[in-house]
Amino acid sequence: MKEKDITQKVLEDNNDIFADIVNVLLFDGKPEVEENELVNTTVHSQYKAEDGKVHEQERDIAKYWKRGGTDIVLYGIENQTKVEKRMPARISGYEGASYRGQCDKKTIMPVITMVLYYGTDRKWTAPKNLKSLIKVPDNLDKYVNDTKANVFEIAWLTDEQIAKFTSDYKIVANFFVNKRKNKDYIPDDKTTIKHVDEILKFLSVMTGDNRYQEILSDKEGVSNMCDVAQRLEDRGIEKGMKAGIEKGIKEGIKQGLQKGREEGNQMIYSLVEDESISMERGAQKLGISVEKLRANMINAGYKCPDME
Repeated sequence: MKEKDITQKVLEDNNDIFADIVNVLLFDGKPEVEENELVNTTVHSQYKAEDGKVHEQERDIAKYWKRGGTDIVLYGIENQTKVEKRMPARISGYEGASYRGQCDKKTIMPVITMVLYYGTDRKWTAPKNLKSLIKVPDNLDKYVNDTKANVFEIAWLTDEQIAKFTSDYKIVANFFVNKRKNKDYIPDDKTTIKHVDEILKFLSVMTGDNRYQEILSDKEGVSNMCDVAQRLEDRGIEKGMKAGIEKGIKEGIKQGLQKGREEGNQMIYSLVEDESISMERGAQKLGISVEKLRANMINAGYKCPDME
C-alpha cells in the first residue's frame, strides 16, 4: 500500500495534473485553476490522542491555490484503492488541523478534500459524512458538526467527464473506466502521454502487472497507450518464449535420462549375454559398484549370476 501511495502522489503532484483534476471534478471542466497558481504545502500535522501522546497524520497531497498573492483555497487529495469506512473521520482530522493552523491569520481560507477512489470491483459503499458514523443522542443532532467526504469514483466517470480532462489524467481515468467494464481490457488510448515515467509506474502498481514497470527500461518510443499495449504484447511473447525454452530444456533432460536408461539396459544386456564376464568385471566396465549393477539388472528383468 505504501508503494501505491508513493506512485499516486508522484503522478498527481504534477501541477498540470492536479489542476486538471480540480477543474474537471469540482468545476465541471472549466479552467478555473491554473497550474502556475498551485503551491505545495506540508502534508504533515499533529494531534494529541486520548492516550495523551502526540501523533502525526499525513495527507497524500496538499496544495494552496493562490492568485495575486492571495490564498484562495487549500486543496487536499486522498487516494483510495479500497472503500474506507471511517474516511469522513480522517478528513475531519486533516481539515481540522488545517483550520487550526490558520487561527493566527487575518482571514481563514476554505479547505477542500477530494477522495479519489480507484476501485473497479464495486462502487463506494461506505458513509460519506461524519454524522453517519456517529450515534448522536436525541435532540443533540443540530449541535454536532458534520464533515463531508467528497468521494469521486474514477472507474465510474462518464465519457463526458473523461473528455473534459486535458492532462495525462484523462489517460488514467479512461484506463480505469475500461478496466471496470472489461478486466482483460487492452489499452487503446491514442492520447499522447506527457509524463511517461509516472504513468507507467502508476499503472504497474495499481494493476499489479510488473510489465508496465519493465517498459521503463526501454520506454523510448512510447508515446501513447497503444504503444504501451504493443510493448505489453511483446513482453508477453518474450515471456512465453522463455518459458517454452525452459520447458524444452527440461524435456531435453528428461529425454536424455530416458536415453541413458535405455543405453544402460543395453550395456547390461551385453554383459549378461557374455557369460565370460564376471559381475565384478561388468561393474568395473560400467563404472559402478557391484551392488548398483545387481540392482540395475534386477530392475531390467535380468538374473544375476549369483542368483542361479
